[in-house]
Amino acid sequence: MTMLRSMTLALLAAGAFACAQAQGLRAEVGRPLQQASELLKAGKAKEALAKVREADAVGGKTAAEQLTVDRMKAAAAQRAGDLATAIQALEGVYEKSGGDKGQIAEQLAAAYAQMKNNAKAGEWVAKAVAAGNNGASVKQLQSYLQSASGDYAAIARDAGAAVASAEQAGRRPDEGDLLRLADAQQRTGNNAGYSATLEKLLLNYPKKDYWNAHLARLSRKPGFSDRFSLDVMRLRLATGTLTKTEEFMEMAQLSLQAGLAAEGKKIVERGFAAGALGSGAEAERHKRLKDLADKKLAESQSAIAGRAAEAANEKEGDALVNVGWAYVTAGEVDKGIALIESGIAKGGLKRPDDARLRLGMAQLQSPKAKAKAVQTLRSVAGKDGSADIARLWTIAGGM
Repeated sequence: MTMLRSMTLALLAAGAFACAQAQGLRAEVGRPLQQASELLKAGKAKEALAKVREADAVGGKTAAEQLTVDRMKAAAAQRAGDLATAIQALEGVYEKSGGDKGQIAEQLAAAYAQMKNNAKAGEWVAKAVAAGNNGASVKQLQSYLQSASGDYAAIARDAGAAVASAEQAGRRPDEGDLLRLADAQQRTGNNAGYSATLEKLLLNYPKKDYWNAHLARLSRKPGFSDRFSLDVMRLRLATGTLTKTEEFMEMAQLSLQAGLAAEGKKIVERGFAAGALGSGAEAERHKRLKDLADKKLAESQSAIAGRAAEAANEKEGDALVNVGWAYVTAGEVDKGIALIESGIAKGGLKRPDDARLRLGMAQLQSPKAKAKAVQTLRSVAGKDGSADIARLWTIAGGM
């Protein structure tokens, strides 16, 4: 309501000051109105309202004079907190006004909303829209009224229509429309729609708050496999939303357990560089993790070539995909991509979507192959979390 009040005051005052300075007013009308204008500028609303009433008491006013009086009365009354007088004056302005009926209707809607008369406010919002006023402030007021009534289905419908219209026109949807749509979908239990809208927020407004919101709920999505827990953390690391000590510890440990020693060491180093590891009561534990990562990396470097040779002799391609991904995480991206592609080509994969996900993630890291990454990631269709992770990498990969 504070936003609505500020918006209304600004609109009223701007119109009133302009009218007070208009030509053609008789002195007995124009003089007190000009004084009221100056008093409003000085923040003396009650005194200004008294001056407006002085002008209103003049007999034989022309239509133009009455319109100017009503505009100034509305502004002064609003500032003075006399909403009933402001509404009465605004309704008079609406009846006499020409091309600005949409703006006046918006002001009346906001004034009624301040008086908690949401039914009347809704009527005036409808009049504002019918008069061609479809501005952002009208949308905000409409959304406020719908929220106050609990009509989240209507909010979802209107915000969804605005988002769809922007997308069809090739424009970026308004952030406010996306937020209203997401909130309404969440309140109405439309979980699939909520996830899709969050992804649109990430695509158009990739803020950390939106990444946090989406990634926090991703692992709780029905059917989401635990084997993608490390992938969620990779996304958090890439988007700057992995910041806590326990998060760096868990991610490093998951990488080491997966046989990705180089990745585990990089995560530990990131944690130390960020100040999340290496200090406090657990500093010694952090040091032991670092030592373990160093040891595992040395072992991995001496064994990875042999793993690749063994994988090449296997009938199925899973081993080649796995060793290829290990090369990617160790920084040998193009070599890893070649091995993953060989594994996919060999076939017999236990989880083909997982393999395509790894290939797309690897391609994102290669200047030579990056152009193919989005196409590869879009081909991932698994319903166990792989497709979700792939879609998010198409967004995060361009950050």
